Amino acid sequence: MASESQNWVLMVTAQTPTNIAVIKYWGKRDETLILPVNDSISVTLDPAHLCTTTTVAVSPAFQQDRMWLNGKEISLSGGRFQNCLREIRTRACAVEDKKKGIKITRENWSKLHVHIASYNNFPTAAGLASSAAGFACLAYSLGKLMNVKEDESQLSAIARQGSGSACRSLFGGFVKWIMGKEDNGSDSLAVQLADEKHWDDLVIVIAVVSSRQKETSSTSGMRESVETSLLLKHRAKEIVPKRILQMEEAIKNRDFASFSQLTCADSNQFHAVCLDTSPPIFYMNDTSHRIISIAEKWNRSEEAPQVAYTFDAGPNAVLIARDRKAATLLVQRLLYYFPPNSDDLDSYIIGDKSIAKDAGINGIRDVEALPPPPEIKDNILSQKYKGEVSYFICTRPGRGPVLLSDNSQALLNDETGLPK
Repeated sequence: MASESQNWVLMVTAQTPTNIAVIKYWGKRDETLILPVNDSISVTLDPAHLCTTTTVAVSPAFQQDRMWLNGKEISLSGGRFQNCLREIRTRACAVEDKKKGIKITRENWSKLHVHIASYNNFPTAAGLASSAAGFACLAYSLGKLMNVKEDESQLSAIARQGSGSACRSLFGGFVKWIMGKEDNGSDSLAVQLADEKHWDDLVIVIAVVSSRQKETSSTSGMRESVETSLLLKHRAKEIVPKRILQMEEAIKNRDFASFSQLTCADSNQFHAVCLDTSPPIFYMNDTSHRIISIAEKWNRSEEAPQVAYTFDAGPNAVLIARDRKAATLLVQRLLYYFPPNSDDLDSYIIGDKSIAKDAGINGIRDVEALPPPPEIKDNILSQKYKGEVSYFICTRPGRGPVLLSDNSQALLNDETGLPK
């Protein structure tokens, strides 16, 4: 390590999006390598609204590997972190920074320690795929720091060993995680089906029903489903392979009717598998069920589906509207049924606020003045559920990971390598 002093710090900061599966991953055939029982397909969400920012730093002054998540130091002793770090380190190449007088050889990397700081701009472990964005960002930023030559697909196989769905966050747009056949997992990786510009009509609205941590983690839930659910076996063998082909076709042709039908059906079947697990797992709650009912009634009242819904391992609804016009009508319906608890609309609708403005919602009075949706045939259905939704995030399909060159966005101090 040729350098004038041993006090140098070399840093990289990256930003990685989260993703939402439209054909679900549920169940592993290998717990350690995180190999799934079926392929899955996801939509990457715009990182402007949902992302993880990670800064990784290396210095001969660091005594051990350390990590901070959302400002709090966390242990790196877990197998998943260790797998990611080991896999990236074994692929590290020589790095030279002439300006700082730093030269790191391939062999040096095994002796150097790293500091990692990560920040999610959305709730962690609340069913919004924070671990997916987190591990994708870890693999991507460490790969850049250590001059790893692997492409995004190969990096995705490393991110996968941290969190399965993380492999799908290494690309923007529409992404397929190929389950693979090899026992060592070398062919279980992500590929991009289409970029975010391919179908830019789509608008995504997330109803954050609860930002609390869930009772049954995805890891233990999957394990129990694999062990006890006969429906999961049937789903993985018979249903998902056909749905994957149909979904690829729907995305290619921008066929929203097929996309919507497949997305809703696959979400419902995933939650049916959870109910078929012993003991049963309940990720959705009454509010989730109400949102499904609202979407179904609206879709059935129109000539073509206007919205698709999908729920991961939690009660939050991800609603995908066919276009901007449908998104404004969706926002009107959601605000009619789920008005905010307070007059603060600004923190109730976050992300792309222009959707609400297009829907004619500029203040709480506009929410109060919303008429019942036309598909309501009687007063029973016009009940309102104030306070059941914490807030809404308006977003869209987005790009994959990027490096942030602006040092002010780094989460670690470039002199000490400690959190700012």
